[in-house]
Amino acid sequence: MKKNTLGVIGLAARARGIVIGTNNVLEAVRGRKAKLVLVASDVSDNTKKSLFDKTKYYSVDIEQIDITAEELGRAVGHSNTAAVAFTDASFIKAYEKSLSSENRSDQKRGM
Repeated sequence: MKKNTLGVIGLAARARGIVIGTNNVLEAVRGRKAKLVLVASDVSDNTKKSLFDKTKYYSVDIEQIDITAEELGRAVGHSNTAAVAFTDASFIKAYEKSLSSENRSDQKRGM
């Protein structure tokens, strides 16, 4: 899930198609701007609960991804980043396409 997915997330960050950081993500969810929230694999239980509860309440899609906060932060040009939220639907399509293409390449390699 790494290289292509991190590239799409980084591109979305440069194009301002995502919001970065837990507090900004929660604000975007409350403001109904967030369309998909991605949570790093190594966030604390409290942060994860806060994000999952808020997205459930506001009916926003959320995924815990197989990317650490350090890797996610590096992709968006920040230090450790626990969560990002897509605010632009076209980047969600690109993100989903990157997942499917990486899954196909993993299957070809026999993973």
